[in-house]
Amino acid sequence: MTQLALIIDLNVCVGCSACVTSCKEWNTSGQAGPMTDFNAYSRDPTGTFFNRVQSYEIGEYPFTEVVHFPKSCLHCEEPPCVPVCPTGASYKRKEDGIVLVDYDKCVGCKYCSWACPYGAREIDENQKVMKKCTLCVDRIYDTSLPESRRKPACVLACPTSARIFGDVHDEHSEASRLIREEGGYQLMPEWGTNPANHYLPRRKVRIDLQDDDLNRVENPLKDENFTKPSDDDLTLEDSSWI
Repeated sequence: MTQLALIIDLNVCVGCSACVTSCKEWNTSGQAGPMTDFNAYSRDPTGTFFNRVQSYEIGEYPFTEVVHFPKSCLHCEEPPCVPVCPTGASYKRKEDGIVLVDYDKCVGCKYCSWACPYGAREIDENQKVMKKCTLCVDRIYDTSLPESRRKPACVLACPTSARIFGDVHDEHSEASRLIREEGGYQLMPEWGTNPANHYLPRRKVRIDLQDDDLNRVENPLKDENFTKPSDDDLTLEDSSWI
């Protein structure tokens, strides 16, 4: 049975959030409809995103690293969000394994969000329905697009190719090969949900630091002998950084 999914390479993800913005742009005007944001930057922000990038700092100074961790619906093979839905709005497609929501049946009760251990579902405050990643189902089957473009928007937008799309049940697919050869793993497999999405682990990077590397370069603008040019003497290059 086909199981479409995303493989995310944590070793090359730089946290640029191109996947987040491209997802928002495509799905707002696509099958999912408008994905509203109210008070996006307020004390209690609300918003609908199918994909988010969470960043964590690990290690102790000066040997620290930042790990960027993209997360969206994992399209579980045993999705706990489906059986708890009282209206049958949440369902898993047999033909490709994608988990979707029928907005016409959804009553916004949020049972599915409580059942999901990954926090992958979000309520659209305008439409009052639950929404989530669809793997751009309206794009990957669009025959008007060249075959090379029939991929989720986040995959096409990633500048480092950290996101790979494919059938994880097809042993000959790139997705399956990467899982086998690069040690791909599932997120929180102990929940028994059997997530279809997999992550490729970060490879340990050795950091060599010299004493001079820890000394901050002095700011030339704080130099006692620094004199700011007059406005008449400014060049375009000067005005761009002063």
